[in-house]
Formats: sequence, C-alpha cells, structure tokens
Amino acid sequence: MVNDLFDRIQKNKGPLGKWASQAEGYYVFPKLEGPLSNRMMFHGKEVINWSINDYLGLSNHPEVRKVDAEAAAEYGAAYPMGARMMSGHTTVHEQLQDELAAFVQKEAAYLLNFGYQGMVSIIDALVTKNDVIVYDVDSHACIIDGVRLHMGKRFTYKHNDIESFEKNLERATKMAETTGGGILVITEGVFGMRGQQGKLKEIVALKEKYNFRLLVDDAHGFGTLGATGAGAGEEQGCQDGIDVYFSTFAKSMASIGAFVAADKDIIDYLKYNLRSQMFAKSLPMIFTKGALKRLDLLRTQPELKAKLWENVDALQNGLKDRGFNIGDTNTCVTPVYLEGSIPEAMVMVNDLRENYNIFLSIVVYPVIPKGIILLRMIPTATHTMEDIQETLSAYEAIREKLENGTYKRIAAETTVDVSNA
Repeated sequence: MVNDLFDRIQKNKGPLGKWASQAEGYYVFPKLEGPLSNRMMFHGKEVINWSINDYLGLSNHPEVRKVDAEAAAEYGAAYPMGARMMSGHTTVHEQLQDELAAFVQKEAAYLLNFGYQGMVSIIDALVTKNDVIVYDVDSHACIIDGVRLHMGKRFTYKHNDIESFEKNLERATKMAETTGGGILVITEGVFGMRGQQGKLKEIVALKEKYNFRLLVDDAHGFGTLGATGAGAGEEQGCQDGIDVYFSTFAKSMASIGAFVAADKDIIDYLKYNLRSQMFAKSLPMIFTKGALKRLDLLRTQPELKAKLWENVDALQNGLKDRGFNIGDTNTCVTPVYLEGSIPEAMVMVNDLRENYNIFLSIVVYPVIPKGIILLRMIPTATHTMEDIQETLSAYEAIREKLENGTYKRIAAETTVDVSNA
C-alpha cells in the first residue's frame, strides 16, 4: 500500500508548526510596520525593536535611500535580466565585486543573489564525494543544508571546541587519505544565536599541522568586527588564513544579496560552478548600486560602527550588572538565558510586547534545550540610551514575574492565543 504523502504532513506539522494556532501572527510571522528603525509599530502601538539585523542603521540612512531611489528610477526592478553567465552581467557588478574583495582583503569576489542559497551552493561546488567536511555542530541552517548535499563523509565537532575539532580533523585526515580527497572545514565568524565568535585563529593555527581549507560564514561579523569592519578574521588577526570568505548583505548592509571572496583562481572556479547563480537571475541593479553606497559608508563613516558598539556595551554591561546570563557573547548579538517552559515564554513575551512595549525574538526548544528560554536582542546604531534603559527596567520586571511563578500561573490558567489580536 502506498500512503498519501500529505497524511503525515497534515497529522504532524513539526515541532514549531504545532504551535501555529497560538503563535502565528504574533510570536511567529509578526507584522512590524513603519520605517525600519529602533522603534516601530506592532499591533497599533510603538515598540522598541530589538529584532532586526540592521546593525549600522543603514536601512534608512538618507544617502542610502537616495541611491536606492535613483537606481530604481533609472533601471527599474528588473535590470539586468537573465543569469550572470547569459545576459545579467554589468560593469557595476564587477565594480562591486572588486571593492568587496579589497575590503575583506582577498584577491577576488563574486556576487550572490541570496546568502542562504549562496552558501548551500558554495559547499556543493567546493567538494566532491571523495572530499571530507568538518563543521561546527552549531552552524547556521544554510551550512547544514549545504552539507546535506555532500555525497561524501562529514564530521561535526562540538561547538567552538578546539579539542573536539582537532579530534575530528584527525578522523577526516584518515578518511581523506583513504578516499584520495581533501578536507573542507566550515565555521561561522559569528554564531548568530549565541553571539560568540568562531575560534578562527585557533583553527587557522592548525593548518601548520593538518592539510585543510577553511570556509567561513561571516554574516554577523562583516561590518561589525575588525578595525575596518572586515569581520571576525580581521578582528582575530587571521584573515589571511580564511581560504573562502562569505557574507550576506542582509545584516550590516541592510539589503539583499551576498558575496564570496577568495583567491582569484577559486573565484574563477566558483563563477562557473555555483548552480544557485548559474541558473538564477542576476542581482538587480537596485541592490547592486545600493550595495556600493552601503559599502562606501562602511569604509568612510566609522562612527556608525562606533555608535553600534557604544550601544552594545551599554546593553550588555547593563544586563550583566543586573545579574542576567548573556552567555559568553563577544559580538553585537545579545542573548539572555532564562529558565522556563514554552508556555511561560509565550506569556512573558506577550507581557514584554503589550505592557512594556519591547519587541524581541524568542527562541525555545527545539532550537535550544528544553527548559531554557532565550531572548535574543540585536542592538543597532539607531538605538538610544533611553531605549536601553527602558529595556533593562523591563527585564528586571519580567524576571521577577518569572521567578515568582506569575507566568507559570497565567500559562496554566489560560491559553495565550493572540493569533487574531
């Protein structure tokens, strides 16, 4: 008997989907409205927004908005049409690639339409079935999905654990000697959930002992870390040891698109083998010209990054001074770890949004272990000290309610259903 494919889907919506009736439209798929900024509108009221990755506040920077508008007026939304290899290539794309490569201290770069698809395709293009992948167990979903395409062997190592990394590197070395392949190591410059930098310097140092190539996803590090903003590798003084550097425009650049940078011969290879780009439309001129302006501001207005870090330090130090657990983040990503159930977390976030006008992201099981609530905040250059003080006061209030059982009692007495609120 052949089962109906949809039977399973209709009966089991998955670990997150099962909460859809209570969560959709409020906890997930919420509608933030108004200009992208530190304060936006949610369900008809103004909230302090800690849930967008506009690190440098470029989304509504007047120079950026001007260039975006001019590009839209000149080119429309479609130009250039077609994939890069066929008809979607321009001198502006080349200019942006050259400037990105210089900024991250690599020989060459190649533009990608989207970060997620780009990373999946980069991994697919770099390895064959004879090669071995070694990657951090906490890697972003785009890395996980890229590894899933790999037909050969792969090993995970414990998160940011160099002892575990070397142990798995030894296993990979033995395997590669058997298959006749090479080794690709993948990690992140900044882990977007916990906020730690990947241990790039320690990984690069092991190149003296083992033969491998290193691919780094630096989505959250690009523009926020390093003396010039070139990312986690620059911050740790090991940018030269990163063989393939990747970042997206969806964070510090406040746009759409991504890029990969490496030695010229590697980029030349990827240009002809990245399936996500070979068979997809070219990045439209609106985003290409807009990215040039954003990159220019990264280079010429260091005060944006300075303001970002002033806010990061004020928020994170304020939380630590009040006894909150923010883990060992050493980046802008600011997680706050609390103990509680998913229903308690839902009541808490509802309280934060409705009574304290604080909007942030909530992370629970299965993304993190059961019994833990992670409230994740992304400080930006547009936040103010008033925003930070209001948020710190709200955190003290919700912690008291969590610890005295208020949220547990409310969760037991009622189902928090705000999907139609």
